[in-house]
Amino acid sequence: MAAMLDGDLFGDNDAGVRHPLGAQAWVLRGVALPCMAQVRQGLDAVLAQAPFRAMHTPSGLPMSVALTSCGSLGWHSDERGYRYVHRDPVTDLPWPAIPPAWLALALQAAEEAGFAGFAPDACLVNRYVPGARMSLHQDKNEADLSAPVVSVSLGMSAVFLWGGHARSDQAARVALHHGDVVVWGGVDRLRFHGVMPLPDAPHPSLGRQRINLTFRHAGRPGAI
Repeated sequence: MAAMLDGDLFGDNDAGVRHPLGAQAWVLRGVALPCMAQVRQGLDAVLAQAPFRAMHTPSGLPMSVALTSCGSLGWHSDERGYRYVHRDPVTDLPWPAIPPAWLALALQAAEEAGFAGFAPDACLVNRYVPGARMSLHQDKNEADLSAPVVSVSLGMSAVFLWGGHARSDQAARVALHHGDVVVWGGVDRLRFHGVMPLPDAPHPSLGRQRINLTFRHAGRPGAI
């Protein structure tokens, strides 16, 4: 059975603590809490321009997680495959800009994890409801794999699956809570990861949902 990294070690009472997941991967507990009001305002602004939408895998299977994006590039999935696009396919408008508070948070977290100079050009916004999950996968659609991934958790707590470089590798289970940030890059950039089915434990302010912001540099290296 995979290890469960929670309780006293990875609980919800250790804000400000950094937990290593790998040589170049960290859980930064509660890093987003001090700027949560601005983060929530940014979420409202992004969703007003690019609402959540249901997507399907290239094989036609529905995803249980609703998605949208902001930044110069947004993530999209259809029968043509997974890819980044410059315009929202729903509205045919450019994706909304990454809110300044989000960008500041992503840069702060990346620097704390050892990735100074991170310049995200895309932020995927995922919405989980009870029962929704994300299967083990690698983030490898980005042109710039030298940049890290910065992942911010909002709302309901979830169990993050942190695997190895092969899908068959045993995955650790990491409890993530409102305000936690996970950063991975370098030798850990292509580790498999996912989210277990979300338990129905509503968050006091965000209710029966978990919002996940994931920042990447998806374009060619050096481009914004």
